[in-house]
Amino acid sequence: MTAQPTLPKAPPDAPPDAARLLAHLEWRVLRRLDGILQGDYRTLFRGFGLDLSDIREYQYGDDVRHIDWNASARLPALHVRQFNEDRDVTAWFLVDISASMGFGSGERTKRALAIEFTAALAQLLTRHGNRVGALLQGDAIAQILPARNSRRHLLQLIASMQKTAPQVSESPTDLARMFGQAAQYLRRRSLVFVISDFISVTPWQEALARLSMRHEVIAVRPIDPLELALPDMGMVPLRDAETGETLWVDTSSAKFRARFEALAQAREAQIAQGLGRAGVDTLGLATDEDLADSVLRFAQLRKFRMGNVNRARYPEAVVAS
Repeated sequence: MTAQPTLPKAPPDAPPDAARLLAHLEWRVLRRLDGILQGDYRTLFRGFGLDLSDIREYQYGDDVRHIDWNASARLPALHVRQFNEDRDVTAWFLVDISASMGFGSGERTKRALAIEFTAALAQLLTRHGNRVGALLQGDAIAQILPARNSRRHLLQLIASMQKTAPQVSESPTDLARMFGQAAQYLRRRSLVFVISDFISVTPWQEALARLSMRHEVIAVRPIDPLELALPDMGMVPLRDAETGETLWVDTSSAKFRARFEALAQAREAQIAQGLGRAGVDTLGLATDEDLADSVLRFAQLRKFRMGNVNRARYPEAVVAS
């Protein structure tokens, strides 16, 4: 007999859909992430507070900003302050709920994938005592869920995202305004997951860069394979989710499909360049791929990049080891 996961009991005010989704993710995603990442999430998502623990004699390679000049004046050698890093993380999920996030050519839409990612990462963070909150935004902040770490709050967060349909607006999405409003609301330094397809009528790079100057920002991009290449489906209608404009196109034309793919690749390159200039790490999520595989691949790349940064900053430590 195959063991089946037991659904957790939801609080009275939490819709059962939220509990079922969390149980499904626990069985399919979170067990894999916890089994492989274990405590590594602490190196991937660092806390932002420092508490003084002790002083010790200065060693080559120590950060000169940590030199305790008062103690060094009383002692025969330079001494540096040692700190205990506060590992508690306050994480915010800045979720784009514009109409384009409702697109999906397969079993799930970009919005559904965004909900799954938020639920999985929020559960992973809260089970270690961290707080999570969410800002659901279209052209403006639609809903704010304050940062907390209880299971009741987690279920309410998921339920709120499930209830909030993608917003269709008279004007296309303005991500610059969205990032600006988030920067005004998030005063305390936090870990911010920006979950968006980054389809915007206005340039957003500078606004995202300003947000990342205060917070640790990770861009999460849900994308559907049909946005990158069109198969031969004959004459089909294509509808712009942002404006509602519909256009009939002949996908049997090889030239049209090639032009569509070239434009899609150019858009991808432009978005990737913008995220790079904003100084944020990017996690790509495809609607037809396994969520756990995508997160684990991102975790490995992020640890590798952070390791390279540390080796470049302190090469003598690598030689000594």
